Amino acid sequence: MRKLYLLLLLLSISIIEVQAQKVEIPVDTAVTTQHSVNINGKSIDYTAETGMMPLWNNDGNPIASLYYTYYTKKGVKNTENRPLVISFNGGPGSASVWMHIAYTGPRVLKIDDEGFPIQPYGIKENPHSILDVADIVYVNPVNTGYSRPIPDAEGKVDREKFFGVQADIEYLAEWLNTFVTRKNRWLSPKYLIGESYGTTRVSGLALELQNSQWMYLNGVILVSPTEIGLDREGPVEIANRLPYFAAAAWYHKALPLELQNKDLDELLPEVENYAINELLPVLVKGGFNENSKRQEVAEKMAYYSGIKKEVILQNNLEVPFRYFWKELLREKEGYTVGRLDSRYRGLDSKDAGNNPDYNAELTSWLHSFTPAINYYLREELNFKTDLKYYMFGPVHPWDRSGNNSGENLRQAMAQNANLDVLIQSGYFDGATTYFNAKYSMWQLDPSGKMKDRLSFKGYRSGHMMYLRNDDLKKANDDLREFIQNSLPGENPAKY
Repeated sequence: MRKLYLLLLLLSISIIEVQAQKVEIPVDTAVTTQHSVNINGKSIDYTAETGMMPLWNNDGNPIASLYYTYYTKKGVKNTENRPLVISFNGGPGSASVWMHIAYTGPRVLKIDDEGFPIQPYGIKENPHSILDVADIVYVNPVNTGYSRPIPDAEGKVDREKFFGVQADIEYLAEWLNTFVTRKNRWLSPKYLIGESYGTTRVSGLALELQNSQWMYLNGVILVSPTEIGLDREGPVEIANRLPYFAAAAWYHKALPLELQNKDLDELLPEVENYAINELLPVLVKGGFNENSKRQEVAEKMAYYSGIKKEVILQNNLEVPFRYFWKELLREKEGYTVGRLDSRYRGLDSKDAGNNPDYNAELTSWLHSFTPAINYYLREELNFKTDLKYYMFGPVHPWDRSGNNSGENLRQAMAQNANLDVLIQSGYFDGATTYFNAKYSMWQLDPSGKMKDRLSFKGYRSGHMMYLRNDDLKKANDDLREFIQNSLPGENPAKY
């Protein structure tokens, strides 16, 4: 009997231990804290609400729980005139950490003025946050941040509901309906901001919100935009690389002296003009160009890109991005340059090779972002959970079929005369280049009838241009101006 008792006791202890080890997914919970921040010399009191909000299926059952952080300015009696900015990052699979604690939010990373990590890690006030003119919610799609799918009764997750271009757009539109309804923001002017893949997301959401949720926006902001489903293959894609090559080479002082002495604002229009009007026609003819023309173009490309003419000819005038990142400083300093931000330098095991060993900028960013967000959410916003905060979560394979997000954005603008678009890009971004962003803007409105509602802003930094302190201020000021200028007031939405 005693042995049986001991056996039952051990069994119950093991069951308790197993249960204790299981991390629970909060489905519907929130924590609210009070704060203040000094923005442009004025003290702003605000409320921070952070937590999990469910995504429902057609039967009214939760199929996912999305983590969000929602900042509202205190003392606002009527929210119908108070803009709401809905913020997404990209990946796909990336948490909303990047813009949250480095760009628009009331708290930012402790980093140096150029964006490089320093210790001790941490966060500080953001004196440039847009919280003075708009409330902000940062949304983490499924399997990013603390957001998670909720398994069914059999413990299974239907991945097709979440992990693809169209699925992502459709379920986020449903979740936003719940959020806007719960927070009583239906009357507020609304803006979507997305970074990187987040630009694909918000471009698609602009139309999806109109068509399936009957929710109309005042603005969409594309930060370091992807191709958003707009065609640019072949010669156009190749020619579009050159202005970025020139910008990166200029930063690293790898250009001929007469170009190096020019300001970037003078240099880049010159290179853009060459890429469109002279390089593109040569690339269209391919191998049927006269050899003398190929030599001439290769020499000019070397002049603007900082890499050798021989290398350009060896690649048939088509220098791959990864080769450029390896080649630019190979003989000069022996470093590679970063992909998302080519100001960052990396160190490979060998100088030889066709691509860098790693992305120098991303490892640098993870240095400072990861400890900061984990500390901030727990200790300042008081959200406690044993869930791992996914900086990059398990969302692959990602279904990229049916990506018509650029056309969807154009259609949303056509249907909604109050919808404006702002594009922001860093000149040293080699992943989603600034010139491709300009090209997307040009292609978004082939009729030219909406071009006064599309605008572009460039910055002297990379993919996350706001990491550089001067651009943090400038980019937020540009957002602030865009929001204020796109509020229609009592003007009717009509052509």
